[in-house]
Amino acid sequence: MFLQRLTTAVLNLHQITVRLVLPSEEKRFQSLMQAHHYLGTLRKIGECLWYVTIWRDEWIALLSFSAAALKCAVRDQWIGWNYRNQYDRLHLLANNTRFLILPDWHYPNLASKTLSLCKKRVPDDWAKTFGHPLILLETFVDPQRFSGTIYKASNWLYLGQTKGYRRTTKHYSPTAQSPKNIFVQPLVSNAQAILSATVLDKTYQHGKPNMKLTAIQMESLPDFFKHIPDPRRAQGRRHRLKTVLSIAAGATLCGVKGYKAMSDWANSLGQKARARFLCRREEGSHVVPSEFVIRDVLVRVDPVALDRALGRWNEAYGEKDESLAIDGKTMCNAIDEQGHQAHIMSAVGHQSNTCHTQKKSVCCR
Repeated sequence: MFLQRLTTAVLNLHQITVRLVLPSEEKRFQSLMQAHHYLGTLRKIGECLWYVTIWRDEWIALLSFSAAALKCAVRDQWIGWNYRNQYDRLHLLANNTRFLILPDWHYPNLASKTLSLCKKRVPDDWAKTFGHPLILLETFVDPQRFSGTIYKASNWLYLGQTKGYRRTTKHYSPTAQSPKNIFVQPLVSNAQAILSATVLDKTYQHGKPNMKLTAIQMESLPDFFKHIPDPRRAQGRRHRLKTVLSIAAGATLCGVKGYKAMSDWANSLGQKARARFLCRREEGSHVVPSEFVIRDVLVRVDPVALDRALGRWNEAYGEKDESLAIDGKTMCNAIDEQGHQAHIMSAVGHQSNTCHTQKKSVCCR
């Protein structure tokens, strides 16, 4: 013990390193975490990286980073994303789920130095291991045990407290128990703007929507829209209504959301796919409608006629559902002149995840 104390007394912070735990070292990592961390060990589930801090071949600290919390009101408010973007972009966040300074190594500034070294290497390690970047780190601190001093000293941002509900195997605990302090560490300067953007920057997109339509399905779409009245003036039309609606529907069926994303999806189509959507030919090539045209058509077209056409196409070509889920949402910012909020009721298929129909209603308070 005397020699150990003597060693810590001369520990040079410039000599410590942080690296990933090797597969052969994982049992040792779990054993130490179980023995010395008040929460015990944490299994590797999904995206997860374990780190060890080393000085002269001695393990002096352990850390783990895992997938971000599914829900956290104060974090989500700080980011500013909506619920749709939230679930699509959670993979860009990682949670510092464990941080342990091993016994006899509680040396001044060691914790902040370790966090600093982790911040520098976690983004690259995450990208190499899981194939996508990180934008934000988060952590939850129990105020009954710690004040979060090491995170404050490392310039992490304190956002507030959680509501105190604990995640269970099925849902969440029925009552609030122990609220946690939440800290975040942006890994890029404009993390909030990137995560809350309507269309995620291509740099941070994880893969791309897969084409889920067959050639026959693509060719069939225009025929279902041919009887819908065109709300545009005849003068200046460059793209047929059924072509614009078919491309918008095809993009949506392939998982694309938003006008800009629909336009990007259309531009990525090859000449054969464009021909199936009956795109016009210019100088020997098929051209697709612009983002402006797609937006203009979808804003002005008769929504009832569009919904019926999509329903008919789904009956003919969509995946069959054995059961439906009914889901209702309140559109917080959709308020009419009388101050009434709009509500949307949707019927979604369990097997296909397809929204078969939606009904709008207005709530009078």
